[in-house]
Amino acid sequence: MATSVTTARGAAVTELKHAPPLAWLIQWVKGHKQAAATIGVFVGLGVILVVWNLLSSRTAERTAGARLEQARLAVDSKNYPLAASELSQIIENYASTRAAQQAALELAHVRLLQGQSQQAIEVLKKAAPGMARPFRAHALGLLGAAYENAAHPKEAAETYQQAADAAEFPFLRAQFLSDAGRTWVAAGDTAKALDAYRTITTKLDSTSVAAEAKVRIGELTRGAAAAAVK
Repeated sequence: MATSVTTARGAAVTELKHAPPLAWLIQWVKGHKQAAATIGVFVGLGVILVVWNLLSSRTAERTAGARLEQARLAVDSKNYPLAASELSQIIENYASTRAAQQAALELAHVRLLQGQSQQAIEVLKKAAPGMARPFRAHALGLLGAAYENAAHPKEAAETYQQAADAAEFPFLRAQFLSDAGRTWVAAGDTAKALDAYRTITTKLDSTSVAAEAKVRIGELTRGAAAAAVK
């Protein structure tokens, strides 16, 4: 008798293994109702959380976007203290949104307009690493400008170089490399300046700054030759 029961169970298991997936699932649920109910609860909660997070993120993005537009109006009217306050709140309260990344760029720009280069540096150093690539290139370019305004040419040149590496478009990469070349010269590193300018003339020669880069190469190489003669 025991042998026949065991044989029947084995046949049932074999039949389930070879059944179509849906049929197998139905049979499993019938045989494991409590476990199936528990799994169903967790799956339902997971779906609810996903939907809730999606709706929340959309709402946050819309709210942050609306506040960003208000801050931009304050910038346009040259009410920089109000703009800085609004932008800071967007960055703090809506950190996960694209609007917050844009707000960081706007806030750094406002700080530069106010002559507050160090504050702009602090904003961008914190925000730039976590930005999406298009925003990151602009943030690094702005950070380079802030360093340049603060009379830190070496840091400016290094940051412009990073901005060029992050840039998606050739014209933007060429512009950042040109900025890097200029600030490498100010930092006293002619070799790195020439590297930046030569990258433009060899790899980005169709861009608008290529002609200027050639002029700068001529000036720097003539200067080096004159120094060698002396």
